[in-house]
Amino acid sequence: MTFGWTRAAFVLASLIGSFSAAQADRIKNPTAVFSGLDKITGRIVSFEVGIDETVQFGALQMTPRVCFTKPPTETPNTTSFIEVDEPGTDGKTKRVFSGWLFAASPGLHGLEHPVYDIWLVDCKGGTEVIAEPKETPEELPPIQDAARAPGETGRPGDIIAPTGTTAPRPPAVQTAPLRQPEPQQRQPARRQPAAPIINTDR
Repeated sequence: MTFGWTRAAFVLASLIGSFSAAQADRIKNPTAVFSGLDKITGRIVSFEVGIDETVQFGALQMTPRVCFTKPPTETPNTTSFIEVDEPGTDGKTKRVFSGWLFAASPGLHGLEHPVYDIWLVDCKGGTEVIAEPKETPEELPPIQDAARAPGETGRPGDIIAPTGTTAPRPPAVQTAPLRQPEPQQRQPARRQPAAPIINTDR
């Protein structure tokens, strides 16, 4: 009896744990941590940027829009969406990058610039948990009643139920009686001609 209660408590705890894990999908962080490389000088600089705050790195102006991490109970996945602008010679800024950076894969969808490299290191300070919407199975349309009015004709693809009358039976097929094969008379066996004898006495 004790084993049954223990098992029930274990199942209940696992259900509660899976429900909470399903709800706590990612954490929204107010600060993103980046590293930047100046390819001309070879200098690497680490810096923190607040969300929606614009900072200058070399000639680039970078603005992180979001920075997400996963809860400690899930597989680490730190991502940030950033926008990077570069001032032109005519005084107008040109968008050189807009997309996601992944801390686990810095080279994946990273900033491609001839002078500067920027990659995401971490997100920090977040306490707000955002539950990602789960995919719900697609609901099939309701099955419509196949019953039709008496005068209504069928549509292509409809399965027509048999009416009250039965189909006529096929006509009987006349077959001839099966004849037994007549026994064959045995013929006397023929003697095989003798094989030639090779003389080896020479």
